[in-house]
Amino acid sequence: SALYEPFTRYPAKFTAQQKAQYSQQAASLIAEKVIPAYQDFYDFFVNEYMPNCRQKAGIASVKGGVDYYKYAANYYTTTDATPTEIHELGLREVKRIYLEMQAIIDQVGFKGSAPEKRYAEFLNFLATDPQFYGASPQDVLEKTAFITQKMYGKLPSFFGHLPRNTFAIKGSATRGAFYMPPPDNRSPGTYFLTSVPSQQPLYNLEALSLHEAVPGHHLQNAIAMELNVPNFRRTLSHSAFGEGWGLYSERLGKEAGFYEDPYSDFGRLGYEMWRAVRLVVDTGIHAFGWSRQQAIDYLSKYTALTEKSVSDQIDRYISWPGQALSYKMGEIKIRELRAKAEEKLGAKFDIRSFHDTVIGQGSLPMAVLEDVINDWIAVQQSI
Repeated sequence: SALYEPFTRYPAKFTAQQKAQYSQQAASLIAEKVIPAYQDFYDFFVNEYMPNCRQKAGIASVKGGVDYYKYAANYYTTTDATPTEIHELGLREVKRIYLEMQAIIDQVGFKGSAPEKRYAEFLNFLATDPQFYGASPQDVLEKTAFITQKMYGKLPSFFGHLPRNTFAIKGSATRGAFYMPPPDNRSPGTYFLTSVPSQQPLYNLEALSLHEAVPGHHLQNAIAMELNVPNFRRTLSHSAFGEGWGLYSERLGKEAGFYEDPYSDFGRLGYEMWRAVRLVVDTGIHAFGWSRQQAIDYLSKYTALTEKSVSDQIDRYISWPGQALSYKMGEIKIRELRAKAEEKLGAKFDIRSFHDTVIGQGSLPMAVLEDVINDWIAVQQSI
């Protein structure tokens, strides 16, 4: 048991008698309390919970499911887009990103055995060639730190206001990558990523770090924590806003001089493709009657995820209707607002002021963010 692990390494000040006593107490508690509790939960899950779950993947298969999914799509995207509109948008985005990925495959001169197999074979090449993996966990963390420090030097070109708080980088053996905001401004945020070299391709590292750390989740959260607003707004989180900003931050890296290596740029597109595919499979499952296997096949076709990761992702979408829509929908709305501002303001457009306005109010629904940007555009026009 992981709960017993602390009792396998005592500090030197503990006596042999104390070690034996505490180890025995821990073992007894785990055997008498913890394991039976796990067994009770397992029995409930297998014998009561699972038999009463829906039999089809989509939420539309249950009473009221169609209306619920429309609600979930609106809730997680904070837009009025319908499942059909989102599905069609996803198909267009997948097509666009696929063509950009094909252009990079051409650029690096990868041939493949046949034209129709080249994309899948290139993904396999990236997954298996040693050049795309670090030498050790420390090597992965050092490369990650260099990317984030390089981006720190670029931030003043894209933001007028920067937060005081910092973040730490920590490696883990599981769970992929994620950002954990601090409880207050007296401790740093933490950017966790898988540091096992075989599980963390280097060509993904730039996009991943820009998304999770700066200018992505850490920057946005750290600025929110310093706002002079009611406490709940400092930690409020709308999935479309937060994840949309993270995905927007990946693309912003191109303007900041990242992705000079075509393989790294392919990694960026790979992450964008993954989020675009989510629009298709989530709506496919819950609004258009897709089976679990149909969704697995579609996700496998367009991403470099492992077979297990694909299955895990699809099961996540099945059990959490609508949440997977938030990433790409949020990013697309932020890009739309930027394009609108650039068009209306022309030479008056200031990228630093625009970014300060987007993340300078804390987390917002997309409709509210649009109002904020429209007001900002009007002010800039009047200056």
